[in-house]
Amino acid sequence: MTVRLYDSRVGEVVPFTPLTDGHVGMYVCGPTVQSSPHIGHLRSALVYDLWRRWLVHRGYEVTLVRNVTDIDDKILDLAAGSGEEWWARAYRFELEFAAGYRALGILPPTYEPRATASVSEMQAIITRLVERGHAYPAADDSGDVYFDTASWPDYGALTHQRRDDMVDATDADPRGKRDPRDFALWKGTKAGEPASASWPSPWGAGRPGWHIECSAMSRRYLGAAFDIHGGGLDLRFPHHENELAQSTAAGDAFATHWLHNGLVTVDGQKMSKSLGNSIFAVDFLAAARPVVVRYFLASAHYRSTIDHHEGSLAEAEAAFERIAGFLSRARRRLVDEPVRVAAVVPDAFAAAMDDDLAVPQALAVLHETVRAGNAALDADDIAALGAAHQQVTAMVEVLGIDPLADTWSAGPEASDRAAGPLAQLVERLVAERTAARAARDFATADRVRDDLAAAGITIEDTPSGTHWSIA
Repeated sequence: MTVRLYDSRVGEVVPFTPLTDGHVGMYVCGPTVQSSPHIGHLRSALVYDLWRRWLVHRGYEVTLVRNVTDIDDKILDLAAGSGEEWWARAYRFELEFAAGYRALGILPPTYEPRATASVSEMQAIITRLVERGHAYPAADDSGDVYFDTASWPDYGALTHQRRDDMVDATDADPRGKRDPRDFALWKGTKAGEPASASWPSPWGAGRPGWHIECSAMSRRYLGAAFDIHGGGLDLRFPHHENELAQSTAAGDAFATHWLHNGLVTVDGQKMSKSLGNSIFAVDFLAAARPVVVRYFLASAHYRSTIDHHEGSLAEAEAAFERIAGFLSRARRRLVDEPVRVAAVVPDAFAAAMDDDLAVPQALAVLHETVRAGNAALDADDIAALGAAHQQVTAMVEVLGIDPLADTWSAGPEASDRAAGPLAQLVERLVAERTAARAARDFATADRVRDDLAAAGITIEDTPSGTHWSIA
């Protein structure tokens, strides 16, 4: 089947055909590293990790570029007076983002450029815009350069807005603008700003505006035309709208398709500093196993809002444990059985993923396969069990939630074991039960089993030995 995606610019699900056969170029707006990442940042990065994994599964070679915005007004403002250089602050938070991505099993991008490394490319685009009549230096000799929104008839094409209905651009002082909706391409150095945050340019010393950064970096690493541009829904306007306008006005085809992921709410409310309900990534990853956090953040359709509420991680834990428990039991039963089928995803799973990355429907197929596999295990139907095991293995690999993957570094029996004294106690009781059975003392063996069951411990007798898990 053909991969289909919801193109935000078109407003409907369309077939995906890459510009170059067999290759996908994808640019994703990464973090502005002004402060610690929250769960919304994790969710956005995870969405495009899932897109990348599925496209690779479908046979494409994917070049994924995810930028780091390491200079902007907020970074400079927050660093001012703190005793920390702005670039040091940016790098410190960049490392926090990287740690969060790594903990969640998000694959590293092909390229991860910092904005400050592409200033010359930004200036080249601005020069073309000025020459084409789509940008102008500020009249007040501030060194600012603005995009002339009135000069570009297609301005508003991404978000389907009329220019007259748009809000004013607030990214620079309006005194030097021809129109309040014009946005900054280059910002002249202001009094009090550090010299290290300034680059020479034809319009005077300064630094780039936010929007021009992504146009320059996507062009540098993917070319003037590429397949997919992604980012959070909150970036559609003005950021992505302005990217599209300035790149196409400069003569570049830019992105063929636009993807936008939904946001994360907390108890039905948008996260905000004023409400005090922002959940930082480090705290969220400490609240549950990272693989469970990944499962939770992936469980809703990528375009929908996902709400975190009390109990949501516990629900994700229970769902994930059904998968992990089946795989653990199936692998023990099949340890001496030859593998007769390949590890491929079911057709229904593939159809769901092909249909605009419908992960909820794909997870439904995964859990139904787990249910069928458990039934086959109970019936000791080795052929059906082997097929289910291979299918589940393939699906969790695609979704990045294989409980036995090295990513989670918890050991091959992590889902079936508790740590420390509990494990020692249970192992001793299991050994006593095994000895009692060998001596045909079934009353003692049954008593030990019942005592463990009352404590929430499940005993499973298999040809490879007795195994236990927390029920």
